[in-house]
Amino acid sequence: MPVAKVRGVNIFYQVIGDRGPWVALITGGRRGHDEFVPLAKRLAGEGYRVVLHDRRNTGRSDVLIEGDVAEETLWLDDLHDLLKQLGALPAFVGGSSAGARTAMRFYIRFRDDVRGLLLMRVTGGAFAAARLPENYYGQFIKAAQQGGMAAVCATEQYQERIAANPATKDRLMAMDPKDYIKVMSNWQDQFIASTKLEVFGMTEADLASISVPTVVIPGNDQTHASANGRIAASKIPGCLLYQLPIQDQEVPLIPYPDWAPHEPDIARVFVDLMRRAAEAPKSQVA
Repeated sequence: MPVAKVRGVNIFYQVIGDRGPWVALITGGRRGHDEFVPLAKRLAGEGYRVVLHDRRNTGRSDVLIEGDVAEETLWLDDLHDLLKQLGALPAFVGGSSAGARTAMRFYIRFRDDVRGLLLMRVTGGAFAAARLPENYYGQFIKAAQQGGMAAVCATEQYQERIAANPATKDRLMAMDPKDYIKVMSNWQDQFIASTKLEVFGMTEADLASISVPTVVIPGNDQTHASANGRIAASKIPGCLLYQLPIQDQEVPLIPYPDWAPHEPDIARVFVDLMRRAAEAPKSQVA
């Protein structure tokens, strides 16, 4: 699989499709990009080139716990650099959960490089605000406080990353636990601040400023309740809200692969939006 040097980090990626407009899809949580391969193949079959990548600190890409800016800001800057290297700008940008947040914030930062937004499983609400900071940061801070970097490496999530990229263990074990805790605590604080917003990471003004074709497909678990998607869609001018034939479930998380039966529908909605964007006058899509 190709690897690109992106802002000092080795980023694993793949391009699915060999012709047509560019699309970047971003997975959620700390997961690698493999779960989006089936959807990407459907889009490629409709004439699109789809860029998938493992964000830094996820999947097979390098783990680098440093920097003062929010981790999700690092992700969108990395994606922009990767797409620039591939000659893939402007692009349609989308994703699920954290990927949807990254896509929206990518637009705010690089709006001239975005042709449209393809958003799934938008995050918001009190349940996610209570759950995600601990899931992303808190548990690892506690591990480092109690057992140093060896305890961090022993956690399930880091074991997955070490298995995918063995060099990760050496890099982590070389860190001073105090430095790790400092960076992770800063990232946690910035993430918590983003959860004070109705749509995580996006102010009302940010949402109102989106002027490219956008579709929101709401989720159906407690972290991605359908209400979150409806709220986001109502605040983005001209946004298409597409509701899958699913009901909200009282479970913390439904893994994205469980949506596999709905991917033909998702692909159709995404392709319809992208084709309309290509046909619309420039004044309507810029």
